[in-house]
Amino acid sequence: MFSTRARCTVSSSTRQAARSSANTLSRPLFSQQLRMASSGSSTPSGSNWRERAKEDITNYLRQTHDKVFENNRSWAAEQKAKDPAFFDKLAAGQNPEYLWIGCSDSRIPAEQITGLEPGDAFVHRNIANLVCNTDLNVMSVITYAVQHLKVKHIVVCGHYGCGGVKAAMTPQDLGILNPWLRNIRDVYRLHEAELDAIKDQDARYNRLVELNVVEQCRNVIKTAGVQQSYAENKFPIVHGWVFDFHDGLLKDLRVDFEAMLQGIQKIYNLTQGAAR
Repeated sequence: MFSTRARCTVSSSTRQAARSSANTLSRPLFSQQLRMASSGSSTPSGSNWRERAKEDITNYLRQTHDKVFENNRSWAAEQKAKDPAFFDKLAAGQNPEYLWIGCSDSRIPAEQITGLEPGDAFVHRNIANLVCNTDLNVMSVITYAVQHLKVKHIVVCGHYGCGGVKAAMTPQDLGILNPWLRNIRDVYRLHEAELDAIKDQDARYNRLVELNVVEQCRNVIKTAGVQQSYAENKFPIVHGWVFDFHDGLLKDLRVDFEAMLQGIQKIYNLTQGAAR
């Protein structure tokens, strides 16, 4: 995706030739330059590495910013060529079938991995795809999706290799992340016997990813909006999925929505409607 730049420790003539032949920085070299520019490091020869690095970083940032708008123009033109009324239909409003609650991980674009089109999914993402009843963001998203958009499916989608889940397995103070990750640690506590019985660390990690998805599905089902809508309309249905980077496939954890709903309503039954 990015062409490789010549190393900045070569002679000035070689460096100039490299700059003439390459318009963009490679990601690894950019990262190296960013670290050195930030730290004030210089090359062993004492050349003005920092100034050159800053210039390259500025160029890189400009190029990556401009590339997004180039891609946007290409995408818009392609959509209009395929369907001249495409943007008129988008502007008319949304009627999504799905609410997608996923991880913020940049490698998991919900529409692309599912083949959905713009307007098909209402999307909420956060670290480790959590559904916390004290998080007004996700609670507002669920309420709006259920009560106003009338979604038919709510999908909680995690992924193997989740950094948030892995961090929660680490005995370390992570500062401001602690309150958020404690929700995953609580999932571990609820399933401690099963997880501790898994000797392979990677397998235990993957299983915690799955169990976290299941528990977040349970948290979705605990909400008043979902319970009341299902009692009246028989939708939405809640699903738990996990994405695997190794093959690009989604795994359906086959959450039994009706059984889970029935199981939680002894304590969390909110079907009687809002208090007046």
